[in-house]
Amino acid sequence: MSYTNLLYHIIFRTKDSLKTINLVNAPLLYNYIFGICRNKSCKLYRIGGVTDHIHIFAGLPPTLCVSDFVKLIKTESNKFMKNHRTEFPKFGGWGTGYCALTYSSRDREMIINYIKQQPEHHLGLGYADELRELLEENDVSYNLDYFDKD
Repeated sequence: MSYTNLLYHIIFRTKDSLKTINLVNAPLLYNYIFGICRNKSCKLYRIGGVTDHIHIFAGLPPTLCVSDFVKLIKTESNKFMKNHRTEFPKFGGWGTGYCALTYSSRDREMIINYIKQQPEHHLGLGYADELRELLEENDVSYNLDYFDKD
């Protein structure tokens, strides 16, 4: 038997970082993504975000690589929102790429609270600045050219 604890904090943005996620209806999107996680045997600890990006904190099984997971979430949630135009009238798709950071169980509550506080966090901080901070905190090299546009 194998034992794993693969906790990922995943962040991805809307196409061109446009503010197209209707926050009133965002719980519909989050519930849909929760269903995808459940079907893939993932443990969703928290999901949240603001109008131009979302955060997912999830434990993945060892049989599911993070790139396949993100591709599935982005593809299926894109279809969901385009099929629910009344609730998400401005949504034009997800941007290219994603950020995935790993954490230990000791960090779980910290990441959950971080995601819970997204609306307040973004009162004075944009997506690109937030992403830059997270990447630097986790010693991930990056190229600013890819932060806002597709």
